[in-house]
Amino acid sequence: MSIFDFLKPKKNTAAVAKDRLRIIIAQERSASGGPDYLPLLRRELLEVIRKYVNVDADAVKVDVVKDGEHDVLDISVALPEERAAVG
Repeated sequence: MSIFDFLKPKKNTAAVAKDRLRIIIAQERSASGGPDYLPLLRRELLEVIRKYVNVDADAVKVDVVKDGEHDVLDISVALPEERAAVG
């Protein structure tokens, strides 16, 4: 600790954590290239599918792919061999 540390303005640790989280989220959004609603859409689809079929959480894949000039919503569901009804 330096003798001049008391002259530096102290930044709230919560504010520092919030800034870091914003940076991480911005990086994730730019890296994935997909819309923000995809994780929520995936969760909701999984909930609906589980009403009818027992599937793992990793069974539902949701992505946006380019098809020429259009964005296409690509949804893939890996169904189990035995389709046991949830009831």
